[in-house]
Amino acid sequence: MRSLVLEDTRRLAWHDVPDPERRHEREAIVRPIAVATCDLDQPMIFGQTPFAMPIHLGHECVAEVVEGPDRFAAGDRVVVPFQISCGTCERCRRGLTGNCASVAPLSMYGFGALGGDWGGMLSDLALVPYAEAMLVPLPDGVDPTVVASAADNIADGWRAVAPALAEQPAADVLVVGGRGSIPLYAIDAALALGAASVTYVDTDAARLAVAGELGAKVVEGKPEHSLGAFPVTVDGTATPEGLVATLRLTEWGGRCTSIGQIAPEGTLPLFELYTRGVQLHIGRAMARPAIPAILDLVAADRLRPQLVTSATIAWDDAADALLEPATKLIVQRS
Repeated sequence: MRSLVLEDTRRLAWHDVPDPERRHEREAIVRPIAVATCDLDQPMIFGQTPFAMPIHLGHECVAEVVEGPDRFAAGDRVVVPFQISCGTCERCRRGLTGNCASVAPLSMYGFGALGGDWGGMLSDLALVPYAEAMLVPLPDGVDPTVVASAADNIADGWRAVAPALAEQPAADVLVVGGRGSIPLYAIDAALALGAASVTYVDTDAARLAVAGELGAKVVEGKPEHSLGAFPVTVDGTATPEGLVATLRLTEWGGRCTSIGQIAPEGTLPLFELYTRGVQLHIGRAMARPAIPAILDLVAADRLRPQLVTSATIAWDDAADALLEPATKLIVQRS
């Protein structure tokens, strides 16, 4: 079968690789039909991350089941979470599916050696080791290209606001952008979950336009003190400086979630945060638990992730298209 491989910085090529084999009844073989780019894919492609190459790319997808456990029929369409999880260990039962104790730490598709030998979803076929725990059926009528990113980035945006809005319903939300799609998905999720308002701050005109279409109040520029304070904030800058700025715009007792932080270190105003009682959550998304609620809201037309999509491209064009800057590409198999 073919698999798209990042061989080195800015060098992508289709490789012939062995087909995956189903060796256990809990496993499934799936055929990806819609694969979304992640906010980390282009930084990986352009050599801006510490992740070792080669990398079999793609970790956000909707796929068709080829063969699997009895629960699934051939042809069933499913969202495949990017993280490998067994569903039965103590961590998985707590919803920490990205920290599954049954597999090596950070086990996931599409990250090369960092994620283990799971391959990428820009492949003709993929192996899902815990099919019943991982695969989420696609609701009737939902377009696979709309929710391919539910496997990671939509779920990441969701978790950035859902817990805080459960604690503080109808809160005002601040989202600080700076990299890719996740902050935009956070806007969509916050408004679907009843936020009183969402303010979006960024310097990128294209992302600001999408944020406005999603329903946010848009502010072009950097996060400044003059914006005021918000009970729920999202740092989407992926920089230590952006995180500090967002924390300083979080109300006393408020909650800030930082997404996409891969900086090796940074400095925080710890005493200031301590005295103000600001909660900081930083870490990877736990994608699998969020996916069913996301799909339900998309099916009900309450989430509109398609507004974030920059373009939908043909499968065979992926090697060239991924070299062009874009907020969110969807690679569709014909």
